[in-house]
Amino acid sequence: MNFEPGLQGNGNGGGRLPTTNRLGFGIVGYGYWGPNLARNVADSADFRLVGMCELDEGRIADFKSKFHEIKVDRDFDYMLADPRIDAVAVATPPATHFDLAKRALEAGKHVLVEKPLAVSSAEARELIRIADAADRVLMPGHTFVYSPAVNKVDELIREEVLGEIYFVTSSRMNLGKYQRAGVVQDLAPHDLSILLHWLDQPVVQVTASGRSVFQDGVPETAFLTLSFEGGAQANVQLSWLAPRKFRQMLIVGSERMVQYDDGEADESVKVYDRGLEVSAPANFGEYRASYRAGDIVSPRIDATEPLALELSDFASAIREGTTPRSSAEFGLNVVLALEALQHSLERDGQPTEVGLAATNGNGNGNGRASADPVETGTPA
Repeated sequence: MNFEPGLQGNGNGGGRLPTTNRLGFGIVGYGYWGPNLARNVADSADFRLVGMCELDEGRIADFKSKFHEIKVDRDFDYMLADPRIDAVAVATPPATHFDLAKRALEAGKHVLVEKPLAVSSAEARELIRIADAADRVLMPGHTFVYSPAVNKVDELIREEVLGEIYFVTSSRMNLGKYQRAGVVQDLAPHDLSILLHWLDQPVVQVTASGRSVFQDGVPETAFLTLSFEGGAQANVQLSWLAPRKFRQMLIVGSERMVQYDDGEADESVKVYDRGLEVSAPANFGEYRASYRAGDIVSPRIDATEPLALELSDFASAIREGTTPRSSAEFGLNVVLALEALQHSLERDGQPTEVGLAATNGNGNGNGRASADPVETGTPA
């Protein structure tokens, strides 16, 4: 899916290796996501964990307790100089993504960057340019697009089981984790990646409003409206101030409706054969509505861990030159939408065309989202 005009490369160039060899893998950052990456890489048939880069002594001790034989570097350049490492995963705060990914690409490594790809579209485009010039794979880690439940919904959309998609509503809430970038930068990439995957169309316009309770300029709750090229709309509610984790999306189509609940272990996807049919009056009478209430079906969902599927896709892109589902261009489109949302948020919900915010800047003087997290001690 390449919505961004003028970008012909896809950041999934060469580096072909024999399929009998496992690719050497290094991880920078062992904070929130790094342990998940390390566990999945260690279990992977495609990769072998070679190194970890981390500064925090507590995290290093935690890593060594599980992977005592794996080398730990405190200097990222030392890791990049290791000839055994073919690919690097960047699992550090978003503000560090550009610098670390750039250095890894220029060192000849394939790079998996946790979401978002970068904190500005200018940085994302530059990373894509460097990856193409170096013939390396650059892949953002939008793990939700590898979720079997998300892809079951995608399958229903592709097979036109739902009919024409009218709109999507989404609620993504929990208690914390507080970050100075705000709830939109923290949580919206998940919903944006899922919606872009399902609808296969770019976001063309957004509005965003939020509420800052504890610190001015750091919204803990936000309400987003996204308009897509084909006419579909999505309304997204995000919050750090909810008593429990709540991740639910509802897709309304002309034929059926689907509920996706990430918190449900057994029935995460439910298909409702329900709807409303309206017939126009023959003359000047009232419109007539008829309601359809059919069966509710919960399709079988595979139990494969999404991160394992993401790593497999990354390996295929390296070995075979395939374009990953979460491609660099896909990540760029998420960043472009995030920029527009930030632009709208800082202007009290002003409708903003996607791409326009990147041209005008977002009101903080440098055209970047303020993505510095509360968490410290990550490698630089």
